[in-house]
Amino acid sequence: MLNTTFHKIDLNQWNRMQYFYYFTKMMPTGYSISVNIDITNTYNMIKKTNKKFFPAYLYIASKIICEHQEFRIANLDNEIGYYEVLHPSYSAFHNDDKTISNIWTEYSSDFEIFYSNYIDDQNKYANNHGVMAKPETPPQNSYMIGMLPWIEFSSYTPIPYAPLNSFFPVIQGGKFFEKDGRKIMPLSITVHHAVADGYHVGLFLEKFQEYMNYPDKWMK
Repeated sequence: MLNTTFHKIDLNQWNRMQYFYYFTKMMPTGYSISVNIDITNTYNMIKKTNKKFFPAYLYIASKIICEHQEFRIANLDNEIGYYEVLHPSYSAFHNDDKTISNIWTEYSSDFEIFYSNYIDDQNKYANNHGVMAKPETPPQNSYMIGMLPWIEFSSYTPIPYAPLNSFFPVIQGGKFFEKDGRKIMPLSITVHHAVADGYHVGLFLEKFQEYMNYPDKWMK
C-alpha cells in the first residue's frame, strides 16, 4: 500500500517554529544551490548491471529526503507536520512531439523494489501524452525532481507562481560532462528557508555525493 502517512508536529515543541513563522509570514524566502556531483562510480556500476541511471538518481535523492525530516514538511488540512516518505514526481519526454508528461513512482527503501516500480511505470505510462501520463494523481507526499540532459547548467532555479501547501525540495540534474576522466552531473536543489537552512542542504549534498561514490552501499 502506498505510504502517505503524515505526522503532526507539536509546534510548541518544534525547534524550527520561530524560523518557520519568520520565513513564511514575515520574510517568505526560498533559495537554490547548484553544485557538480561526481557520478562516475554509480554510473559505471549501473551500466555493468544493464540498468538505467535515471531511476538510480531518483532513488538516491528520495533516500536522502527520507533520512531528513526537514525535507518532508507539509501543511495538511491546516496542520503542520511531516510525511514518512516522499515519492518522486518527474517528467517523461516524448521524442515524437518534444512534449513532456508527468509520472510519479512509489518510493521503496529497497533499490531493487524501487527500480522495479520505476520500470513498471515506464512500461505502462511513459508513452502516454498529455500533462499527466499516469492516470492516478500524484500523492500529496510527492516531490518534484527532474533531469535536463540537454543543458550543462551552472545554476537552476524554479520559480513558483502559486502559494505552496508543502515545503518539499525541488531537485534538478543537468547534462553530464567529463572532467579529469570523471563523469560529472550538475545538480540543483531548491528549498524553502522555513524548513531547511544551508546546513541541511549541505548534509543533503554531502550524502548525495557519498551515495554516488559508494553504490555498493545501496545496490544489492
